[in-house]
Amino acid sequence: MNTRTRCLHVVLATWLAMVTMSAAAQEAPAASDTAAVTPADRQAERRVEAKLDARPALQEVEADVSSGVATLSGEVPTQPDRKQASDLAADTPGIATVQNRTELDPDLRVRFKAALDEVEAKLMRLAARIPLLVMALLIVLLSVWLGGVLSRNLRFVKRLSNHNPYMDGLVRSVVRGLVVLGGSLLALDLLGATSLVGAVLGSAGVVGLVLGFAFKDIAENYIAGILLSLRRPFSPGDLVRIDQHEGRVVALTSRTTQLMTVEGNHLMLPNGVVFKSVLLNYTRNPKRRFDFATNVATGRSWHAAMDVGIRTLRGIDGVLDDPAPTALIQDLANDAATLRFMGWIDQHRNDLAKTRSEAMRLVRRALREEGLVPPDGVQRVALTRETGDEQHATQHRESGDNRDTSVDRTLDDQIDHVESADGKDLLTQKPATTVPPSDTRTAHEV
Repeated sequence: MNTRTRCLHVVLATWLAMVTMSAAAQEAPAASDTAAVTPADRQAERRVEAKLDARPALQEVEADVSSGVATLSGEVPTQPDRKQASDLAADTPGIATVQNRTELDPDLRVRFKAALDEVEAKLMRLAARIPLLVMALLIVLLSVWLGGVLSRNLRFVKRLSNHNPYMDGLVRSVVRGLVVLGGSLLALDLLGATSLVGAVLGSAGVVGLVLGFAFKDIAENYIAGILLSLRRPFSPGDLVRIDQHEGRVVALTSRTTQLMTVEGNHLMLPNGVVFKSVLLNYTRNPKRRFDFATNVATGRSWHAAMDVGIRTLRGIDGVLDDPAPTALIQDLANDAATLRFMGWIDQHRNDLAKTRSEAMRLVRRALREEGLVPPDGVQRVALTRETGDEQHATQHRESGDNRDTSVDRTLDDQIDHVESADGKDLLTQKPATTVPPSDTRTAHEV
């Protein structure tokens, strides 16, 4: 029995020792924390709590400061209130670090009231700035009106509209846009939104770069339209051939060049394709040549056939005398020679296809009247005996007169006219200016 009592005493003593050691361990940190709180920390804590109590939404927040570390606890209505509490504590002298342990108030009535208060505050600020908003709106409207007036009445825009309607519309839009942009920037500056202006302009550059890659073809066609309007290789109504497409120019828009084909189809070509393609303008030079070929059988005078054809062409209405009609032997065969006749028309007065058709009809009729016919399509074998005189006459039926073989100067006048009108020839070297000997000596002496 004494042994049991002794064991019980040992167990009780051990349990009391463990409890005492645990209590001492729990009191040690508290004592160390109390020892770490300095008068400067208490003063900083009072400052933080004074700032928090000055805000109605932060009156439930408590602050503990130890070793320059401020610990915030409690409940706040909204997330911005939590950030405001941290900012207030961080701005207090003596606070090095802020640990924000606040939580949002779970009461929906509190949070709803906070939201209503925030909306009310914003509405009050908006009402206070209504005069500035009205003034900014008036500035924008005035800039829109002023941009329209300037774009319609600028002198250089009026001169441009007489020569280039496409660039006229573009320049008018640019002038109007710049004036409106200036008015909008002035209105934003009046409202104090200059930071917004910088953000918008910065994002506009990025957005413009992205859109440039996304709409590369559209941008290419737009720029090509501007370059075509400046260079003006054709005018409305001109008959042109662009790549493999032929027709009359209807209009030049910001993205396409519109043609009306000879079949009556409305053709729209992208300006980028038009700018990079080979372009043939039939109307730019009013004089245009047509040609056709016909056969004259062997044994007849080809010289006389060419004279008959040229004489007939000169009498056709629409065929020009300058440049004069010409004729050439294009090909020779055993039974015939292919004669090629050429004439010129003024496209402003006559149609090429109709004039060519009439020329072919009349020349063939004139040749037949003179007995200068094509070879017979049916081969016949005729056995005849010719005397010496008849054989000699057959061999010398072709004329021995010489025809003109000089250099063709038909296009010289037209080329000179184009050069004088353009004035931008990069192939012709400008004549060098000669310096008088007296000037040369003076320059050398200097």
